[in-house]
Amino acid sequence: MGRRSPPASNLSDARAYCARQERSQQEVRDKLYGWGEHKAQVEGIIAQLIGEGYLNEARFAEHFAVSKFRQKGWGRRKIEQALRLRQVSEPCIVLGLKSIEDDEYRKALVTAVAKRWEKVKEENAFIKRQKVMRYFIGKGYAAEQVERALKEIE
Repeated sequence: MGRRSPPASNLSDARAYCARQERSQQEVRDKLYGWGEHKAQVEGIIAQLIGEGYLNEARFAEHFAVSKFRQKGWGRRKIEQALRLRQVSEPCIVLGLKSIEDDEYRKALVTAVAKRWEKVKEENAFIKRQKVMRYFIGKGYAAEQVERALKEIE
């Protein structure tokens, strides 16, 4: 017969894992499978962690979005993709992206674009502009936003 309640050791390990930093449900699910849990027990542990407040996907999405923006300089598009890869629900992704203030986002982009502009060693202004554009589009910013930031620093 199958076990009804999760083993205490994996539940306490999962609590400790979630207490160290915010986690997505999928990260915890993957960790539990790695510890040898079966599907029924994994879902039970996930439900218990949510009930106890150790696991909150909305809180994870907000924390993830703000920290990737402030620490890594990621744009909203890259953050959104990373949250999708972590299988975060659509409403939580929207909530996470809203936690980045528009004014702070715009100012940070202008500052980063100005800094990058100075760093790029290129004589031809058109090529230099393209290099800066490509860099920030790769970081997850919309082309229009980068274009506006470039106009602000000129």
